[in-house]
Amino acid sequence: MKKKIKFIINPISGIGNKNDIPRLIKQHLDLNLFNYDITYTKHKEHAKHIAKESAKMKYDIVCAVGGDGSVHEVGTALIGTETKLAILPIGSGNGLARHLKIPLNIKDAINCINKNHTIKMDTVLVNDKSFLNVGGYGFDAIIAKKFNNFGKRGIRGYAYLIAREFFKYNPINVSIDLDGKIKTLPIVLCTVANASQFGNGFTVSPKSDVTDGELELCILKPFSIWSAPSIIFRFFRKNGHKSRFTEIIRFKKITILLSKKIAHYDGEPFDVKEKLKISVVPKSLNILVG
Repeated sequence: MKKKIKFIINPISGIGNKNDIPRLIKQHLDLNLFNYDITYTKHKEHAKHIAKESAKMKYDIVCAVGGDGSVHEVGTALIGTETKLAILPIGSGNGLARHLKIPLNIKDAINCINKNHTIKMDTVLVNDKSFLNVGGYGFDAIIAKKFNNFGKRGIRGYAYLIAREFFKYNPINVSIDLDGKIKTLPIVLCTVANASQFGNGFTVSPKSDVTDGELELCILKPFSIWSAPSIIFRFFRKNGHKSRFTEIIRFKKITILLSKKIAHYDGEPFDVKEKLKISVVPKSLNILVG
């Protein structure tokens, strides 16, 4: 029996023309193995609704065609279900897709679906919100919020905002409670990592593994402007964790208190509570990987 796939296309994700994607799906998807249909999102949270309904209708696979925000909406809707998540990465950063070795070339990504190589990956629960890849409470949260309202997509938009906002940013204070041991400190980044990177190769936690039942808390402490180029270079070279300004804490459950209550989860900005209870949810999402 053929498996059923729902493709959910975000028409405004990333950069470039999305009009060719249906043709590429028809041309490269193995139609001996799959029946499929396509739905376009019309507004924020629409992909989450479509994915939930698709899981109820017993679709075998729901494919997020978009960036990290689209993957977040679709993937969090499928947590705890038998329906598998697939990704055709066409976003600005494609952080989770890069971590899972899913090709950025659409033809090759479709061929990954044909191979149907599936893992059960961990997800993250923060109070009542879930995410898949990385979430943050520092400078990255500021950039996510600004980028959400910014007119230009793609890495150039990110780079412009980072350069503009960096000199305005004042480190926030966080209090971290791990098994009753409390640490309070100022931070530039306070990132919870299930996978390894934000996107575009900026790797905040190179040893993260989405199947190990653990998370990493990646802390970047305040540094001088003269240190910024070398720190950024380190993160792109996947050795930012070796800087004297960084610290990585492995955990399964942790509590964080924030002095500024904004966050991003998988690049999507959120307002959050001051007190965050964060935990890993092991093997809670079926996902196709490269």
